[in-house]
Amino acid sequence: MEWGADLWDQYDQIDKHTLTGLDLVDRYIKFVKERTEIEQNYAKQLRSLSKKYAKRGSKEEQDLKFSNHASLQEILNELNDYAGQRELIAENMMTGICAELTKYLQELKQERKTHLLDAKKAQQVLEVSFKQLESTKKRYAKEWAEAEKATQQAEKTESDLNATKIDVEKAKQHAHHRTHAAEEFRNDYAAQLQKYNKEQNAYYYSEIPQIFNKMQDMDERRIRRLAGAYCQFSDIEKNVLPIITKCLDGISAAGKKINDKQDSMLFIEQHKSGFERPADVDYEDYTQGIKPATSDSSLNPPKVRAKLWPFSKKSKAHAAEDFSHLPPEQRKKRLQGKIDDITKDLQKTQDQSEALEKMKGVYEHNPQMGDPSSLEPQISETAQNIGRLTAELAKYETWLSEAVGGEDSSNAINNNTQHRVAAASQPQGLYSEFDDEFEDVETPVGQCTALYTFEGNSEGTVSITEGEMLSIMEDDKGDGWMRVLRGSGEEGYIPSSYVKHSP
Repeated sequence: MEWGADLWDQYDQIDKHTLTGLDLVDRYIKFVKERTEIEQNYAKQLRSLSKKYAKRGSKEEQDLKFSNHASLQEILNELNDYAGQRELIAENMMTGICAELTKYLQELKQERKTHLLDAKKAQQVLEVSFKQLESTKKRYAKEWAEAEKATQQAEKTESDLNATKIDVEKAKQHAHHRTHAAEEFRNDYAAQLQKYNKEQNAYYYSEIPQIFNKMQDMDERRIRRLAGAYCQFSDIEKNVLPIITKCLDGISAAGKKINDKQDSMLFIEQHKSGFERPADVDYEDYTQGIKPATSDSSLNPPKVRAKLWPFSKKSKAHAAEDFSHLPPEQRKKRLQGKIDDITKDLQKTQDQSEALEKMKGVYEHNPQMGDPSSLEPQISETAQNIGRLTAELAKYETWLSEAVGGEDSSNAINNNTQHRVAAASQPQGLYSEFDDEFEDVETPVGQCTALYTFEGNSEGTVSITEGEMLSIMEDDKGDGWMRVLRGSGEEGYIPSSYVKHSP
């Protein structure tokens, strides 16, 4: 069924129906916009909520060692990711539905306006033709009446005995003239009527049906597009459901990860003082001190038992460098942690010193690569840092030995002592050995490819270009530099992060 065939006389209804369809599209666009605003506000509130309850500061970081605290932090992180997915839903709805439908709606409005104008123009043409037909018909009727009147007047004159021959001839000529004119107007009327009928037939069987069928096609396209937008409203959310499900699974996993026994053990380890439980209170016999002549007020005052420090409410003690203000167990932990930190710093500084010494040796054997004396300030500063860290390490190891009480002191500080002694007794000949080996023909320890271009402007460095194959002569020792050999024979140091090791 088609609008042009079945609704040829329902112009007003078609006009109203198509306008209602466009209004529906506009309503749906507004609906989706409000939905996106809800999603955006929801995501914003979720992010604020996650930020509000997130742990911050050193005390909170300490609490995160407990599984139940850490799980809540993981839940907040997952909730933050979940908020990101709600924002993605809003963004996709705004760009994929609102923006596209708004543009499509403007195109439909313009198309509908064009069709209605075409229908109105065709109707105006038919109305003008009908007015011409009516005008021609009226003139024909008037002229025919005048012709009949003239013919009757001629017949009356001819039958009049008093009329002269000239009057009769004159009346007949006038009647003939009027009849001829009426015949011409009748022919004009017949032609105009034929023209109008032809135009009317074209209007009702061709022009209007074509216009209405185009409007039907436009309306059906609108409906299909709107149906797709309805489905898209659901599909956009379905597309992020896997990630949302992953976030929710992460929240569930955070809950299952909690270990109550482990948290209890951790709490014990953090706060165990190491004190022995207090002994029984001795019985004190006051009867021996009673004198017959004295009153109760003259009795010796009873001894007041000192408060047990582990159970007393104590004020915060001033933090001592050797952590002696802490209970024994806590003091040992803090001292061991401090020793571990110093040991890491010492190892890092020693690696840096070793790298500087090697670079100095390279400069001494290859003066064109750089001036060895330029490294002296850094070498001197590094040596001072090593001495300072070594002294601090020895100091904290001594305190740890005191805290342990000599029982396991040798085991507790064995590794740190060995490390310190090794650091202090490093012979300068180590670098002379390196220099001797450097004089010989070295074998590359590997191959690598340059990821970026590096301009070796400073002394001891070498320039490389992106994609260049290089031979690794000395790998990174922890200072972020490595020595390479180019295909041209140039050799020098480059940043380790600028290359990728070849298998």
